[in-house]
Amino acid sequence: MDLLADVLPDTLATWLQQYHPLLGWIGLGSFGLLVGSLLVSAWLLTRLPADYFVRDDGASSPQHPLLRPLVVVGRNVVGAVLILAGLAMLVLPGQGLLTILVGLVLVHVPGKRRLLRRILRQETVRETVDQLRRRAGRDPLILEEPEPEDASPSGPPA
Repeated sequence: MDLLADVLPDTLATWLQQYHPLLGWIGLGSFGLLVGSLLVSAWLLTRLPADYFVRDDGASSPQHPLLRPLVVVGRNVVGAVLILAGLAMLVLPGQGLLTILVGLVLVHVPGKRRLLRRILRQETVRETVDQLRRRAGRDPLILEEPEPEDASPSGPPA
């Protein structure tokens, strides 16, 4: 045990000196991910229509036959990068869940709306998203279809 205690501090100090520039770049990159994810997440979440989760998917897709595949591929690539960055931010500095949420909004995968609603129902995530949208002058996101107004609990008139 004493041999390990004597060797480890010297080895660690040598390793830190040797990789000091790399550690600086990792720290700078981590800070860049933090700032970038906050800005991009806030921008994208405030641009979503309030009824995004209750309307038909594809309402905002371009109809031009050449443009549509490019947009789909571009959204999927950017979304996948954001999902991976969000996963990394679960252990690194940054808004991991919000970044994953934004990435999921962009990708085209089965069941994504159900997963997004589940994430948004988490109290802290929902409060953060609603606060961002309020600051931008946008309505909160609607997660469920509104109840019809003509459905009243009372029976027929007597």
